[in-house]
Amino acid sequence: MGYKTLCFGFSCILFAYFLYLPIPENVEEPWKVKYVDTLIKAASCMATLFENIGLMKYEKIFSIVATFYIAQPVSDENVTVIDTDFSNIPVRLHVPKRKSERKRPAIIFIHGGIFVFGSCKITAHDNMNRLISNKIGAVVLGIEYRLAPKYLFPAALEDCVSATKFFLQEKILAKYRVDPSRICIMGESSGGALAATVTQLLRSDPEFKNRIKAQALIYPGLQLVDTFLPSHREYPHGPILHREMMFKLASLYVTEDSSMIQALLRNEHMPEESRHLFKFVNWSNFLPEKYKKNYVYTEPVLGKVNASYPVLMDSRLFPLLANDSQLQSLPLTYILTCEHDLLRDDSFIYIARLRNVGVQVFHDHMEEGIHGALSFTMGAVALNLGFKIRDRYIHWLEENL
Repeated sequence: MGYKTLCFGFSCILFAYFLYLPIPENVEEPWKVKYVDTLIKAASCMATLFENIGLMKYEKIFSIVATFYIAQPVSDENVTVIDTDFSNIPVRLHVPKRKSERKRPAIIFIHGGIFVFGSCKITAHDNMNRLISNKIGAVVLGIEYRLAPKYLFPAALEDCVSATKFFLQEKILAKYRVDPSRICIMGESSGGALAATVTQLLRSDPEFKNRIKAQALIYPGLQLVDTFLPSHREYPHGPILHREMMFKLASLYVTEDSSMIQALLRNEHMPEESRHLFKFVNWSNFLPEKYKKNYVYTEPVLGKVNASYPVLMDSRLFPLLANDSQLQSLPLTYILTCEHDLLRDDSFIYIARLRNVGVQVFHDHMEEGIHGALSFTMGAVALNLGFKIRDRYIHWLEENL
């Protein structure tokens, strides 16, 4: 009994400590955001403890929590929900029931989760895709790609590309009455990195390049080449997405070598031969002055990691490493950013680079925004911000797809 009391008391102290930590002043519903942020930080601490005592790996607790929110494929009077396989990859389809003389638009949805957890079947995503299918009469395809660390890069990307190409076949589009000229690829957070790369690859493929009308990226993570961007320095402790937690999980997409985490934190993880790539992510050139603030750009230290990871130089891993000729072929682009998000500057750099090569970009910026809000649209953790982001995204689809 004494041990249980001690553990309970320690948990209360830890929770109170996290709850006390400040969050940005202009965040909407600050106490609710603080509560959600506290739960995530507590989960991270618990995951670290469990890993240290050999109970389970750090990432496992996030995977377990995500499974609690999986929604079953339940159809209603407006939308048919189907779980099936495309090219041996699990997918979920939302297909509108109402008849239409015109062929339907389609959205290919790629979920986030730092490459190690999450699902397109999570209730918040399922609700959003159901709403989109009903409201704009679109077929929505969600892809259940393989997750790290069991499956390393490029497994997740290969699944997204394979499932998308399967869907884009003429016979499959005809089956679901999809207009091949009205298809959008959408991704949020790490799913935004996958969506951006899938779009880059397909727009370079003569067979499929004309079947992607648009891409939509919601607070995407587009690079980990330079981990000292101003937004990384400004929001290392979140809210919601925390720098060390993100590196612990994201590094598992490449390696299970724990030395990579500390190298990422010090910005000393890139190989010596990557120097020429930093022109693509140089925030001092691409960030609006407002976001540079008083931060000083310094070149990362290269070649410090003992093991060599050439994959870190692969533009399929980090879409921001694509050269200008690759970017100029990209379609109409929607990017939504949040002010209080350590991934914020990835998008600003991408927006600047896309506009520089003539790509049409619509940029929505949420001044009170935080990372991950799109996932918080249900139950006790529902945030007004999540509904606002969802509504803006759907409105853009209605106007442009």
